[in-house]
Amino acid sequence: MSVSTLSDLLRKDGCLLLPGVYDGLSAKMATSIGFDALYMTGYGTVASALGLPDAGLATYSDMLDRVRCIAGATPLPFIADADTGYGGLLNVDRTVRGYAAAGAAGIQLEDQEFPKKCGHTEFRRVIAEADAIAKIRVAVDARPSREFLIVARTDARYAEGLDAALRRAEGFLKAGADVLFVESPESLEELRRIAETFRGANLLANMVEGGRTPYLSIKELGAMGFKIAIFPVTAFLAAAGALKLCYDHLKRQGIGTGGPAPMLPFAEMNALMGFPAVHAFERRYGFADGRSG
Repeated sequence: MSVSTLSDLLRKDGCLLLPGVYDGLSAKMATSIGFDALYMTGYGTVASALGLPDAGLATYSDMLDRVRCIAGATPLPFIADADTGYGGLLNVDRTVRGYAAAGAAGIQLEDQEFPKKCGHTEFRRVIAEADAIAKIRVAVDARPSREFLIVARTDARYAEGLDAALRRAEGFLKAGADVLFVESPESLEELRRIAETFRGANLLANMVEGGRTPYLSIKELGAMGFKIAIFPVTAFLAAAGALKLCYDHLKRQGIGTGGPAPMLPFAEMNALMGFPAVHAFERRYGFADGRSG
């Protein structure tokens, strides 16, 4: 598989589509579909790994483990959600270095107060503007190379209004951020204003089914001027819906097959997980059919 860097992908025309992944299986499936790059969703990671809400409950270690997991499951570059950086400026430095060493191609950092919350939920507050900009400066200095992208997110639209969010994003750009992410604009007019204000910059739009922002396609976002569109919750909402259907059918009928949830054939699942390579390894080293010798 030929893999481009995130920087190379952003130099191409159009809007880059990043599907949300949250574990090894979702990363492998998205890779098999043919996406160019991925986005490690914080909400999905916390939900799948811990069964908890995306409300600042996951630790740096929790998230770093999942970065390693996804990096081991796919050759594709991915941006990984790092929430607020898990502490002060020294923590941000450590988080950036840790994510890069674990295999991420970029990191997303936000300016919420701790504990943070999902960007399409209520009761979000942001830290002081100067402190938020300092975090991005630290992140830029901590990264191993310019190929490791710094995605700077502000939640100030919800907490302080769009003007404050645009001002913070300008500060992030001056501090060296590679990608600007103004979270949860609430109308098409606000999306257009963001795009017009930062025309020529690498702008990210967050498309959340049922969220606060108008739900658009990458074609529509690209026409506005956005360079990245993330769809972080699409897959895990679908997965949760399938689990609900599957378990409900199993409970009611006492058998797994015949339910409304689609099932990947077992043989196809084995192929996706890499069992052909396992079997080839076992044949090579004399353990075919479970027998030694």
